[in-house]
Amino acid sequence: MFSIMASSSSSSFFVRCFPLLFFFFFSHAQAVKSPIHPRDVLPLLPRQVSWPILNSLNSAIDLLPAFVGSVSSQNHIVSWKGACFYENTAWMEFHNKSGSEFGGGTLHIKVSKAHSWTCLDLYLFATPYRVTWDYYFLSREHTLEIDKWEDRAEYEYVKDKGISIFLMQAGMLGTLEALWEVFPLFTNTGWGESANLGFLKKHMGASFESRPQPWYTNISVDDIHSGDFLVISKIRGRWGGFETLEKWVTGSYAGHSAVFLKDSEGKLWVGESGHENEKGEDIIAVIPWDEWWDLELNKDDSNPHIAVLPLHPDVRAKFNETASWEYALSMAGKPYGYHNMLFSWIDTIDGNYPPPLDAHLVASAMTVWSKMQPEYAANLWNEALNKRLGTKGLDLSDILVEIEKLGSSFDQLLTVPEQDDWIYSDGKSTSCIAFVLEMYKEAGLFDPIADSIQVTEFTIKDAYTLRFFENNSSQLPKWCNDADNVKLPYCQILGKYRMELPGFNSMDPYPHMNERCPSKPPKYSRPPNC
Repeated sequence: MFSIMASSSSSSFFVRCFPLLFFFFFSHAQAVKSPIHPRDVLPLLPRQVSWPILNSLNSAIDLLPAFVGSVSSQNHIVSWKGACFYENTAWMEFHNKSGSEFGGGTLHIKVSKAHSWTCLDLYLFATPYRVTWDYYFLSREHTLEIDKWEDRAEYEYVKDKGISIFLMQAGMLGTLEALWEVFPLFTNTGWGESANLGFLKKHMGASFESRPQPWYTNISVDDIHSGDFLVISKIRGRWGGFETLEKWVTGSYAGHSAVFLKDSEGKLWVGESGHENEKGEDIIAVIPWDEWWDLELNKDDSNPHIAVLPLHPDVRAKFNETASWEYALSMAGKPYGYHNMLFSWIDTIDGNYPPPLDAHLVASAMTVWSKMQPEYAANLWNEALNKRLGTKGLDLSDILVEIEKLGSSFDQLLTVPEQDDWIYSDGKSTSCIAFVLEMYKEAGLFDPIADSIQVTEFTIKDAYTLRFFENNSSQLPKWCNDADNVKLPYCQILGKYRMELPGFNSMDPYPHMNERCPSKPPKYSRPPNC
């Protein structure tokens, strides 16, 4: 790979002076087509010069392809502006060069008016049965050959709905830079932790103010009661990266949850969906508090931040401990609720997707994953989509075809509310927050409207904004935030950074709560009673 070598002194010069040179060239590049666009040569410069500039131009969100249209025939022409080529058109030609039963096709893409001689555009092309990609560097007509369709269903689908076209909107260099931002989110390093904090600050407006030491609090068991809520936020490693993306799309400032239970002898326990057992499986478990706390305090390398949200005395008075224990023990040992994890987030056709994410891209991502890991696909969405369709055993491609037969659409299917009483192949399905809220439901906290509440539609944010918790800071335990000079309205017991829970304890339950709510960042605004 070609690189420019620089001494420490010349590197220092570039660091100080190149931004001015860059913006000078950039301002002139807008008027005429330049042979070399300044942005296209950034990776050739020393890393300490190029990456800060690229970081100011792109972000991890640029990894999301933008849907530009679908083409189904020669008469159906789609036009759009690309990242490199500003004028683009596409159309579809059916043929049978392979001599197969249903033939194949050629996707024609004509690209022109590049903003420089060194740029290129990256594309993904998808049907329910395949996903492929290509890139275009030259200004001319290009073709993507499909020798033969998988079967009649794909042939009919493409004739009716077409092949979906997605643009990697940041271009080649922007995509590489965005990968640079995403990769560290999942690394168990200080770099990874900083990347997660930076992502959440940039895309959600989180602040992460430091707390004074010590960063942990030993609670008094006597002050904890059954039903008190635990919210957890992990900021590094595999789970830290996953939670960061979960927080971004849902607006939740926590990524995991659990609940306290106290038995008749006064022993404290924690109920949790998503506890990792000895086999590495994520299950529902009820474990002693001391064991759970030791795990989080000394063995969890994701740098967990944990807060206790005590129930309000009036709410606690309604809490049926016997019913809560019966529910928790009936679920113990069952697998984590992957089936409905996705669907608590998607409530609307277009109000839950951070741009440029949309239902087209979700369908394409599901298609890729279904081809790579069919068993996981069945667990994550196939069964849940079949429930919404009233069908059984259909895989994703069959589901998409069935939707078309019914005159509906995939984006509409995703918004069908999950039902708490649905039974999946491995039993009832509850994510971490659904497990807690289902316990609240069994314990009577949603009465008298429990029959019209589907807690599997709630995110963690939806849970901590319920008006279920102590609202008088003077009534919190003495050890609550004792070492902190900022008194939160809940009890943070672990973590270097102060936990934020916007909207905490602000919303009374209502029928069909959280079944039709938008959640677009960065404001995550929602209308009343959605």
